Amino acid sequence: MVCGIMRKVTQEPQRLMLLDTASLYFRAYFGVPDSVKAPDGTPVNAVRGLLEFITRLVHDHHPTHLVACMDADWRPQWRVDLIPSYKAHRVAEETAAGTPDEEEIPDTLSPQVPVIEAVLDAVGIARVGVAEYEADDVIGTFTGRATGPVDIVTGDRDLFQLVDDKLERRVLYPIKGVGTLQITDEDLLREKYGVDGSGYADMALLRGDPSDGLPGVPGIGEKTAAKLLAQFGDLAGIMAAVDDPTSKLTPTQRKRLDESRPYLAVAPKVVRVAHDVPLPDVDAALPRTPHDPAAVEELGARWGLGGSLHRLLGTLSE
Repeated sequence: MVCGIMRKVTQEPQRLMLLDTASLYFRAYFGVPDSVKAPDGTPVNAVRGLLEFITRLVHDHHPTHLVACMDADWRPQWRVDLIPSYKAHRVAEETAAGTPDEEEIPDTLSPQVPVIEAVLDAVGIARVGVAEYEADDVIGTFTGRATGPVDIVTGDRDLFQLVDDKLERRVLYPIKGVGTLQITDEDLLREKYGVDGSGYADMALLRGDPSDGLPGVPGIGEKTAAKLLAQFGDLAGIMAAVDDPTSKLTPTQRKRLDESRPYLAVAPKVVRVAHDVPLPDVDAALPRTPHDPAAVEELGARWGLGGSLHRLLGTLSE
C-alpha cells in the first residue's frame, strides 16, 4: 500500500517534520478520555487527540513541510525471516479457525484509524505508508533524502539512531503529550546512553529489546554495550575484538559474543531502519488551506471533531 498526496516535493529550503503517526495516536488514545465521542457515540479520542498534537507541534516548532508516516506493515516478513521472534509477542492469538497476524490494539482504537487517515487527507497533510515497510523505515528514508533540518516526532527510542547534529536531525520525544518534549540530540544521547546517533542501533541490538522480541547478547546490557562501543568503535570492531585473542574483552564477554554470532549477523538489518524505501513523490509542504474543504466540513460534522479540527486549520493558516 502506498498512500499519500502524489505530487512532487518542492525544492525550497525547508524544515521537515516527520510524524511516527501510530506512536502519536496511541498516546492520544490513552491520553484523552474515551468519553470524547462522535454524535453517534463512537469514541474519537485518538482522532481529536492527534489533531491537537499536530496543532501544538506546528505552532511550537514551525515546520515548513510535514509528513504523517504510517505503518503499512508493522511486522514486515523480511524482518521476521531474519529474526522469527521479532514482535512475535504482539501478535494476537489466532482463533481456532486461524486468522492472519494482527497486532493487539484496543478495540475502540482501530475504528478510529481510518477516520484519522481521512481527516489528514482532507486537510492536505501528506500521509505516506509503503507496503512491506514500517513507519520507521519511511521516516529513515525521508530523513536520508532531506536537504534541511529534520524533526522526527516519535515515542519510539529506536529512531534515536537517526539523530545527527551535523545534519540537523533530531528526535522530539514526547514526555507528556507533545507539550513536553525531550529534544533528543547527540549531547543528550551521549549523556543518557553513552553513544551518539550512529552508535545507538548497535547498542540497541547488543542489549536486546523484549518489547520488540530482540534477544540481544546474554549478559550485555545497555551500559556494557555502550562501554564496548566506546572501546571498539562499532559492532564490526567488537566482533573483530572477539577474534583477536589480545583484545581486552573479558573471557565471558568473548564467549557470549562468539555464541551470539548468528543473531549478530542478522540483527543489524532488523534493528536499523531502512533508507531505501521506494517512496512516492509527495507534496510535503504544510497546507495553508484545506485540500478538500467539503470533506473537511463533512468529516468534522460526522465525527464531532469541533474545536480540535478548527484549531488545526487555524494554526495551518497562520
